[in-house]
Amino acid sequence: MADPTKTLCPYCGVGCGLEVLPPAIPGKAVNRDKDGTPLWNVRGDRTHPSSQGMVCVKGATIAESLHKDRLRFPMMRDALDQPFRRVTWEEALTKIVDRIRLVKFTQGVDAIGMYASGQFQTEDYYIAQKLMKGCLGTNNFDANSRLCMSSAVAGYLQSFGADGPPCCYEDLEQTDCAFLIGTNTAECHPIVFNRFRRYHKKNSDVKLIVVDPRCTETAAAADLHLAINPGTDIDLMYGIAHLLLRWGDLDKAFIESHTNGFEEFKEVIRHYPPDVVAIRCGIAETELLTAAHYWSSAKRVLSMWSMGVNQSSEGTAKVRAIINVHLMTGQIGKPGAGPFSLTGQPNAMGGREAGGLSHLLPGYRSVTNPGHRAELETFWQLPTGSISSNPGLTAWEMITGLETGNLGMLWVAATNPAVSMPDIERTKAALRQSPFTVYQECYYPTEMADYAHVLLPTTQWSEKTGVMTNSERRVTLCPQFRVAPGEARSDWEIFAEVGRRLGYRKQFAFNYAAEVYAEFVQLTRNRPCDQSGLSHTYLREMGATQWPFSSKAEPTQQKVEKAKRLYTDLKFHTPDGKARFSQVYSRGLAEPPDDNYPFVLTTGRLYGHWHTQSRTGRIEKIRQMYPNPFIEIHPRDAEKLGIQSDDWVEVRSRRGTARFPAKVTKAITPKTVFVPMHWGALWAENAEANALTHEIACPDSKQPELKACAVQLIPVKAIENSNASTHLVASPS
Repeated sequence: MADPTKTLCPYCGVGCGLEVLPPAIPGKAVNRDKDGTPLWNVRGDRTHPSSQGMVCVKGATIAESLHKDRLRFPMMRDALDQPFRRVTWEEALTKIVDRIRLVKFTQGVDAIGMYASGQFQTEDYYIAQKLMKGCLGTNNFDANSRLCMSSAVAGYLQSFGADGPPCCYEDLEQTDCAFLIGTNTAECHPIVFNRFRRYHKKNSDVKLIVVDPRCTETAAAADLHLAINPGTDIDLMYGIAHLLLRWGDLDKAFIESHTNGFEEFKEVIRHYPPDVVAIRCGIAETELLTAAHYWSSAKRVLSMWSMGVNQSSEGTAKVRAIINVHLMTGQIGKPGAGPFSLTGQPNAMGGREAGGLSHLLPGYRSVTNPGHRAELETFWQLPTGSISSNPGLTAWEMITGLETGNLGMLWVAATNPAVSMPDIERTKAALRQSPFTVYQECYYPTEMADYAHVLLPTTQWSEKTGVMTNSERRVTLCPQFRVAPGEARSDWEIFAEVGRRLGYRKQFAFNYAAEVYAEFVQLTRNRPCDQSGLSHTYLREMGATQWPFSSKAEPTQQKVEKAKRLYTDLKFHTPDGKARFSQVYSRGLAEPPDDNYPFVLTTGRLYGHWHTQSRTGRIEKIRQMYPNPFIEIHPRDAEKLGIQSDDWVEVRSRRGTARFPAKVTKAITPKTVFVPMHWGALWAENAEANALTHEIACPDSKQPELKACAVQLIPVKAIENSNASTHLVASPS
């Protein structure tokens, strides 16, 4: 019997281990789909420490999408109103290289931008940084981690001096109190939630607090559900901090020895007494008191958050508000405790390690740090000054760069901004103005393909070898186990070939992904994300491993124990080794509701779908689970508007409109409505959540507030009746 291939699920940041077996196994019938296509068999890997053999519906069905609607050959066209024509790789690469040279000569290198994906493997990310930031000399590389995790990055950096979640999944089974805010973990990170839920059920004294305007599956399991008004997360955290301070429930020794700024923070939280906070948050004062009591009575508090915190115009401040409460109670650096951001994408962590945002360089370095730039220039054998000191364009700034004509070339890889960006009609209009867009993707069609001049077919999970890092900093090797379709190439191979054709042959003299990773880990040596002791060979033989994992000579078991949690020595990556309290007041929503737009729209994921459905929309079982988009409306609001379940509702914001069938439910807070984010123009008509959202972003992380905007609701039947009446009045007698 064939041995299974051990790999990692390519969906969310939980990083579940999978075992994959070929369609034909001796003694068993060939595994096929309903059309007769042989399918690889997928199951959970019981030996993977993160998921322990568990797998959700997305991971279980991943093989069903591998062969469907694949982009197999390079294609090009001269204008967006023309059809694509099949071309050779030679033609496509020549066109790209010529365009890079032209834009560099006529507009400057900062007129080139690349927007990529947390579904890259680390090798893809690293070679892209070397090409763009090193050889070309522009920092205009951003990833959709900008829309996902950049507030967590900024929060960790400002509070601790470095990025990196300090916790591990073992903490799920060692905590006294789990505090979940801005995360529907049961649906969005289901295996993480399953691990905690099993522990929670067995230990009645363990508390679960869930903060969410919706009563999700996560909230339904909570001991305390705080259905706060959107945009009041900081108020809630400061209200808890106010009570802890009043009660004297502080770790004074930790504060004095290991933090800075507490006295200034005390002055801030003085303005957040429980009666004021309860009104702002829309909860009962007793609920706030209960939350603070749960926190104060727990020896080990584990907080977890995701997009509900990060995707905000004050996202970094929200992250730091959570961290502040951990610092004042000494809840960090020990089992079962700490502030734990749940990464959205499978390798968003690896992207952060490799420098995959426009202000970062590999190894948790910054483009604004002259020493960091010099280290990279020396390592990459580039002239001094090759790397720009200016942060590059963020994802949204690339969109506005297309509007102004300042961007002469856009290169998009493994992501779908024609659905995922805010203010999507404005985004689409900007994409139509792009003089030259390269799009490399494994599926066709996608919404983004409509805006491309060159399409490059890429390999995906299962067809290439590389590593990914999950939310608990665990690095897993994902080996190739099936043949790529057509002429598809790995993303890193495409970037490297372009680099060689631009004259940087020695910088891109790689034959295998293992060589790329071996070079990358050298740049992590003695950095906070040290992986210098890892290699493809080590990961293949020893299995998934957490960082930091240095090449220094020490017993392997000691390395593993040390790597589980960060800051166990209570020394942080700041100049004085101390963590920092923040002193920022809450501002609330960037676009609060008003008389014209009286509702707050929030968006999010569903259990079975993934982002813009490029994969999951092609899987029959998942399509049956979620056949259509919808809008959740509280019964009180629905009654006032004359809306019943399944009635069509038009949702209008200051930017656009969309239509959804209503789902009338008490699971949503009054005056708040919810729409899933997954449906683009390819999968439903006029159902794009981001037709409504705005681009206003956190000033520190530059992450847009995709989680809240002001909208109005109009029953479609009322619009149709109005149109009919207008037609009758206007008709001749």
